[in-house]
Amino acid sequence: MALSRLIARPLLASYFLANGALDLKDATTVAKETAPLTDLIAPAVDNATPAGVPVPQDPVTWVRISGAVQIGAALALATGHLPRLSAAVLGASLLPSTAAHHRFWEEKDPADRKAQLIHFAKNASLAGGLLIASLDTAGKPGLAWRTKHAAHDARREAALLGTKVKAAVHQ
Repeated sequence: MALSRLIARPLLASYFLANGALDLKDATTVAKETAPLTDLIAPAVDNATPAGVPVPQDPVTWVRISGAVQIGAALALATGHLPRLSAAVLGASLLPSTAAHHRFWEEKDPADRKAQLIHFAKNASLAGGLLIASLDTAGKPGLAWRTKHAAHDARREAALLGTKVKAAVHQ
């Protein structure tokens, strides 16, 4: 593993470890901020899941789930276990978190608006880093490259086989 990945993954994960721990510790307080968003998300998730699958409606439960997911995915990213998947999960968890906590456009006080804008931009930067991490193949060919080259190799082998068959028929 490259030294840059060895250092960068835990650094990127550190924010989510801290944020997830705070969400678990202060779930009731955080839920007050996120309630408008969870009130929108919970019914949508409930409608999208099969009947009989329980979907929490309580904002505190959603905050705790988010905190636990962030801690789990951050630990996986930091230790290099399923780094692409864990980065994608963290990126997905960042979107509703940002929308719930950093609504700078709603702030009336210029100082509060500036602070929320900075946090919003920080989260956008984290999302960019997570996007890079989720697409990082660590120098190995990605699925698109392997598919393209497998198709090319198959065409080449078919053409070679066709040439051999024609040569055998003409003998």
